[in-house]
Formats: sequence, C-alpha cells, structure tokens
Amino acid sequence: MALQRSVNHPLMTHRNINVAGFLTCCALMLYALYAQTFLNLAPCPLCVLQRLGVIVVGLLFLLAALQNPGVTGRRIYAGLMTLASLGGAGVAARHIWLQNLPAEDVPACGPGLDFMLDTFPLADVLAMAFTGSGECAEISWIFLGLSMPVWVLIAFLGLSIYAIWGNLVSLR
Repeated sequence: MALQRSVNHPLMTHRNINVAGFLTCCALMLYALYAQTFLNLAPCPLCVLQRLGVIVVGLLFLLAALQNPGVTGRRIYAGLMTLASLGGAGVAARHIWLQNLPAEDVPACGPGLDFMLDTFPLADVLAMAFTGSGECAEISWIFLGLSMPVWVLIAFLGLSIYAIWGNLVSLR
C-alpha cells in the first residue's frame, strides 16, 4: 500500500530517490575514511561493523536504483533497507552504551579485528566484535556534543525512514 500523499515533481522518481540514498551512504563512508586517514581515528571493531552496515544499506539503495522495481519490489527493498539500517543502528546503540559505561565496568581491550579475522572463525569474530572492548568505549571524536556512534545512529535511523518514505511514497 503506497503512502497516501503523492509527490509531483519531474526529478522525484523512485530511481533518483534511491540514488540519493546510495550517495548519502557513499558520503558517510567517505567521511569515515577521511576520519581514519586524516584525523588518525582508527576504527574499533564496532566501528567496522557500523561501516559494514552503511555499505550494505548503500548497496541496497544502489540495487533498487539500478533495478527500478515496481510496487512490490520497492516494498521488498524498503523492508531490506530498513532491516539493514536498524541492524546498524543496533550496533551503534551498543557502541554508545559501551561509551557511557562507568570506567570500572568497561571491558578490557581485546585483540585487533585483523588479528581476530586471521585467528578465529567468522562467527566468533562477530560475537567478539559485537561485545566490544575497551577501545570501543573511548570517545575520541565529538561534534556538537555527540560522539561518532551517536551520529551514526542518527544516520541509520534517518536512512531507514528515508528508505521507507522513498520507496513507498506514491509519485505522480
């Protein structure tokens, strides 16, 4: 069922809406790489999982733009994008929780993600990464009083709302 309100603008097509979602994810990833390379902010395991979430959402937006499906396909894409965005939001929320733990409750720093991937099975790596470590509790970047995982959480929630709106709105 399409949303009741319709939009009438020549540039407002489902394909263009999905391209804009893809470009937003690209911009998020470009900033993450900029922060890593030029601000020397090494990503912790939870940061890497959040980046993977942004990449998955971006690829879903790209696939939806390339395929330009009908109503049923757009519903499926909206659902997949929302699930991926909410999964990323869950990782960001876990990261925020770790950052707000009292110092005595912060878990010890674990091995780096590269070491874990080389040493352990993928399921174990994901479990260890999701539990986080002391390095995930560090706040090394703040903008407008909010840490990077908070901004990533906001971005994931915005992307999920945009995916639902952009793929379910009726365009005329």
